[in-house]
Amino acid sequence: MAEEFDTGTAGLRVELDGPVATLLLDRPERRNAMTLAMWRGLPGVLAKVAAQPGVRALLVTGAQRTFCAGADIAELSEVYGDPARADAYHAENVAAEEALAAFPHPTIAVVHGACVGGGCQLAVACDLRFAAHDARFGITPAKLGVVYPSVPTVRLAALVGPARAKYLLFSGELVTAERAERFGLVDEVLPATELDARAKEFAALLAKRSPQTIGAVKAALAVPAQDAAAAVAPWERRSREAPDVREGLAAFLERREPRF
Repeated sequence: MAEEFDTGTAGLRVELDGPVATLLLDRPERRNAMTLAMWRGLPGVLAKVAAQPGVRALLVTGAQRTFCAGADIAELSEVYGDPARADAYHAENVAAEEALAAFPHPTIAVVHGACVGGGCQLAVACDLRFAAHDARFGITPAKLGVVYPSVPTVRLAALVGPARAKYLLFSGELVTAERAERFGLVDEVLPATELDARAKEFAALLAKRSPQTIGAVKAALAVPAQDAAAAVAPWERRSREAPDVREGLAAFLERREPRF
């Protein structure tokens, strides 16, 4: 049975259910738009989740069947009244994204409804994205005159390619879940009634896989290609002594599920 723990940040909730944790963006009255306090609090919340014994996968979703409408525009209007505040805001925003991308276990964005602006930034920072048929994706700084930071721009282009990143960023248009899947922005599209169960099922599957293997993959793909070998080398050295390979091979020969 799922249990909650106090995140210390309004608008961010966490539920723990065995090896699968769920981070819930919870401002439904504002379609789960992100406040500065939420951006600022997210790295610490993620660190708390990662430190929970037994957590092996993280779902990221929004309350009441909306993922996230982006940054809170009323707050953003105030921030842009002062260049120094704008710089600090974007620094918090990028730090939150980087913390999500660096989470040590697999992360899956579970997207119902709107996934726009900063919400799409968070989804792209996850390892995988599962979406309902009714989901809509868009990144809208060009509608606001905001310069999108380099970190999410490069991360988006790495995921969907430069041309499609330009399409999304230049136009600010929303695309359907099916089109987002063709772009490579989404990994699975499902009926809204099936999405949550499928995401939990897949997260539970990932929780059974070797953390050593998954950690090495995340390390390799988090750096430029020329640095991947160095990033993976410590994982390879540890694998010579760690029990994962022995357990995986034994389980295969014994025709059973491995116990990592």
